[in-house]
Amino acid sequence: MDQLDPELDAALQTQGRLPGDVAQRLIDRGRAKIDAGDPALAIPDFRRVIGHEDPAVTGAALLGFGDALYRLDEEEQAATAWEGVTELPENPFMYRAWRNLAGARVRGGELPAAIEAYREADRRAPAGDKAEIASRLGWLTKETGQSGAANRYFARSRGTSGFGLAHLVLAVTAVVSFLAITNEQMGLFEALWLDRESIQQGQLYRLASVTLVHGGFLHLVLNMYALWIVGPIVESIWGSRLFAMFYVLTALGASTASFLMSDGPAVGASGAIFGLVGVVLAGTRAHDPVLDRRARALVPQLGMFVIINLAFGFLSTAGGLRIDNAAHVGGLIAGLWLGFIVPPGRAPTLRSAVQHPRGKTAERSPLLIAAGVIGFVGVVAAGLAFGGATL
Repeated sequence: MDQLDPELDAALQTQGRLPGDVAQRLIDRGRAKIDAGDPALAIPDFRRVIGHEDPAVTGAALLGFGDALYRLDEEEQAATAWEGVTELPENPFMYRAWRNLAGARVRGGELPAAIEAYREADRRAPAGDKAEIASRLGWLTKETGQSGAANRYFARSRGTSGFGLAHLVLAVTAVVSFLAITNEQMGLFEALWLDRESIQQGQLYRLASVTLVHGGFLHLVLNMYALWIVGPIVESIWGSRLFAMFYVLTALGASTASFLMSDGPAVGASGAIFGLVGVVLAGTRAHDPVLDRRARALVPQLGMFVIINLAFGFLSTAGGLRIDNAAHVGGLIAGLWLGFIVPPGRAPTLRSAVQHPRGKTAERSPLLIAAGVIGFVGVVAAGLAFGGATL
């Protein structure tokens, strides 16, 4: 659009009612100036239209006025302009105004007001934006201690009832392990455990299937409790698909370490669980995802969990008990690497979502992520090949 329009420049020097087409052209020109990086030049165009008798026209002008002020780092004045949109009769620009207000209130630390603004935005949001707003409401209600509401919003954002993939993995593991423990004649242990000779014969599925069987009810309960704690944290930050990838890949890393370093059959999901812990420990530091209250309380304890369990494992092994420390260490290292290289799949960060709406936060290159994952798989393959050739 030509920003040097004599008719529009003349309209800026007048007062009173503007014809609808001139008002719309001023709004369009203001938007073009913002897009061109000249928000200060856009302000007169928007200001001239504010007060138009058509609420939709005034709403568009106020929204643009607020956006221009925000680009100039005048956030308080921008919020006042956006509030003006919400005080008009219902108009097409209320959704964006409420959403902008919600972000401003989060940045100002006004979380209850931000929740109300996001709820108003949610009422008017297009279908494609509903999940994102539900996710933001989930984090904000968690931050303010409304755990029940947060779970409902997170479920809406995922399009699920709140029963995540981590819970499904836990349930399947518990059922298979229960059957293996109580019905030895079924042969589930022998079919699923990690056995060196079977791996050398090409039964590579055992690298993952080992997570499904446990050496007794105490072993099962302890591992499933740990999975119950850390699994949903990983899934909430990275999403279900990346959780599944992490669980499988860290299981492969743990099993490969066990294959190389341990003797005899092995059972249990602890290697993969150590891997999930590693993902959280590395990922929360490398990518700074938003953590809800429960996760904030648990994540600092995970490092001590690793230290205590590894120490207990080494001491117990020295005392004659068989604990597969190689799997624990292998899973942990795999998780640390994956957590570092793979950013959160949901990008559930207040920093990226609302603190820096002008641009995205730095992300790893997809090629770098792919190279990191492929490199990890290559290390696992090399370990299996080495073990098969030398053991």
